[in-house]
Amino acid sequence: THAIRALIYGRLVYPKLKARCRELWDGGWRPRHMHFMMTTYREHREITEMVVRSVLREIVGSGVPGTIWLGSSDRFDEDIIADLLRREASDVDVTLRIIRQNVPGKRAAIGLVLRAMSRLPVLDDDLVCFMDGDFVLAEGAVSRCMPLFHLYPELQACTTDEEVICIGPRWIETWLKMRFSQRRLAMQSHALSGRVLTLTGRMSVFRAKHLKKEEFIRLLEADHLTHWLWGQFRFLSGDDKSTWYFMLKNKAKMLYVPDALGYTVEVIEGSGMDRMVQNFRRWSGNMLRNGSRAIKLGPRAMPFFIWWCLIDQRLSMWTMLVSPVLAVCASVFVGLGYLASYVAFIALSRMLLSLVLFAYSRKVEMAYPWILYLNQLINASVKVYAIFRLSKQRWSNRGNQTAGAGAGLVDQARSAMAAWCTAIAVILLFLLTAHYAGLVAIPTKTQFADIASLR
Repeated sequence: THAIRALIYGRLVYPKLKARCRELWDGGWRPRHMHFMMTTYREHREITEMVVRSVLREIVGSGVPGTIWLGSSDRFDEDIIADLLRREASDVDVTLRIIRQNVPGKRAAIGLVLRAMSRLPVLDDDLVCFMDGDFVLAEGAVSRCMPLFHLYPELQACTTDEEVICIGPRWIETWLKMRFSQRRLAMQSHALSGRVLTLTGRMSVFRAKHLKKEEFIRLLEADHLTHWLWGQFRFLSGDDKSTWYFMLKNKAKMLYVPDALGYTVEVIEGSGMDRMVQNFRRWSGNMLRNGSRAIKLGPRAMPFFIWWCLIDQRLSMWTMLVSPVLAVCASVFVGLGYLASYVAFIALSRMLLSLVLFAYSRKVEMAYPWILYLNQLINASVKVYAIFRLSKQRWSNRGNQTAGAGAGLVDQARSAMAAWCTAIAVILLFLLTAHYAGLVAIPTKTQFADIASLR
């Protein structure tokens, strides 16, 4: 379904939007001002300079003044950017506004920047690019996004395409490239309904109308969830999911711009597998924490397909585990020879899925089928683990922050209950899968009566 919808959006719908945008841009339309909201934390100098140069290129190419709103917590990053602007942008109409945060965390940095914007003459129809400090814009990325807001007054946000520059193990680079291929496919499918499932923090463009509202700023600064087991806790990462939820709740139109490209610079230090699991815990945790409240908005608050995709995210974490659980059960009850058929099934099914992903990948990688299966298996397992531990969060970036890892008696009791719930869920998954496959049978009333009579 996603493949067909993505094909319709990519081949039929978006080319018409692109042609109208190009006609508008070539005809001389420009935004009044270009705003870039960027957060960074002790980033590598070379990466920061690449990012700022890409922003300067977009400002110069547009021919309109620009402002870089830097949310920072360390003078290290501020000095790098200020020094680069002095050396290379003395003739560019660009202003650097530094907003030094007084509390830790990316969310606090964004909130302080937005509060600064609300005190200065940023108009409702001004466009603001939300960027991470490690995201390098490709040439023309901004000019492909901004005309959409002029053409469609109801459009409030759009998100862009991503590619990765990985400094680390080769297999991690292949995995990330495959993830971005999946993202392109899914984003185009979602955009056909005038919504997306995330406004990625790497690079999204917003109309300033909502950004200056106190409700929007407070949601970013102090987004939280009340959970039956963990009580009320604040979100550590996932600012992109908070902005998305606000737009979704307000029935705002959102789009994906497939030819507005940027490059994420990933520096993998230490164990690649550990980084992979950490990323899954962050991504999956953000999805689970926001998905439940988005589902509660109901299908009338959004296009039905988008609502169903949110439901599907909750179901697929379990359905993905059915086949490996069946392989384990059948190997025990039938014989180890069953594993051979299971390996063949995985090889065939993931190759067919990879054939679709190849169309959205920059390069055909024959490792995709096996990396895809590993990706699905680890992702589903992490979601099952995380769904009972939503308050436990870890973010390797921005100082390796953690949350929800209390050591008190109450926290230990909650952790024990989470472990109990996880064990029950996994046992039920094994029993139901084995019963569905006919490997085990549920005792009948007669059998129960016979057991009772023996006692």
